[in-house]
Amino acid sequence: MTNRPDQTSIKGIIPAMVTPFDEDESLNLAALRRLVNHLIDGGVHGLFPTGSQGEFYALTAEERQRVWDVVVEEAHGRVPVYAGTGAISTQEVIALNRLAESAGVSAVSVITPYFVSPTQDELYRHYATIADATTLPVILYNNPGRTGGLTLSADLVGRLSAHPNIVGIKDSSGDLSLTMAYLERVEAGFTVLLGRDTLIYAGLLHGAHGAITATANAAPGLVARIYDAYMEGNLPEALAAQQRLAPLRQAFGLGTFPVVVKEALTMVGISAGPARGPVGAMKPEQRQALERVLRSMGL
Repeated sequence: MTNRPDQTSIKGIIPAMVTPFDEDESLNLAALRRLVNHLIDGGVHGLFPTGSQGEFYALTAEERQRVWDVVVEEAHGRVPVYAGTGAISTQEVIALNRLAESAGVSAVSVITPYFVSPTQDELYRHYATIADATTLPVILYNNPGRTGGLTLSADLVGRLSAHPNIVGIKDSSGDLSLTMAYLERVEAGFTVLLGRDTLIYAGLLHGAHGAITATANAAPGLVARIYDAYMEGNLPEALAAQQRLAPLRQAFGLGTFPVVVKEALTMVGISAGPARGPVGAMKPEQRQALERVLRSMGL
């Protein structure tokens, strides 16, 4: 079992990377390599491939491993890589974690199950079993909006934080009160990361350690500045960067998740390709609205 790393090792702005595809929806690994360098050059503090924004639900296990291999290789130790290994069943997550171990990632992030609705005790056994079965640190992932409303309670996260191989949580609930409850109840050294891009600054004020963020795909420097300015003690600049970011996050509603960020990336020069079906392309008027947002942000 892995000893918990110091919380300062999992911190900052960690892009929830898109998975670039060619027009036939096959993996575009050349674009994935460009994306890795675009993000690192933008000043991010880690990389998170094959999460929700990375369309993990549409990838085979072999495709996930190929993505992890490429991201780890291209990052070349410059920043840590946290692999999304979420799945519905405990045993499938364990199998994916074995693939992630062989890819050499720094940790895994495991979203709550979807389609089924386990109790909090069942979720405890799910995560404890997963953590016992891997050499990699495990980051919990709470995203009720994508999992039928299933939520990791503050009490449960407090219990799980005592496991030496469960090291943090990404909270995409958008409920800052819940994030604060996590911060109050977890063990020392446990990392709490925001998963809602409009709440990064607020989360930092309450003691969060950073964010796993989709908007950082297209605007890595701006999102990283929220965290960096905050850590420098320049709160006005951190708040200003957060406010400048808001229109891009609000533009997510212009298309079906997760296509908007892929379109934005293509507009800033990184070919991300389509989302896998059934998600379709944005309509021309939606693209024009997104382009206006990016232009207004200087992107």
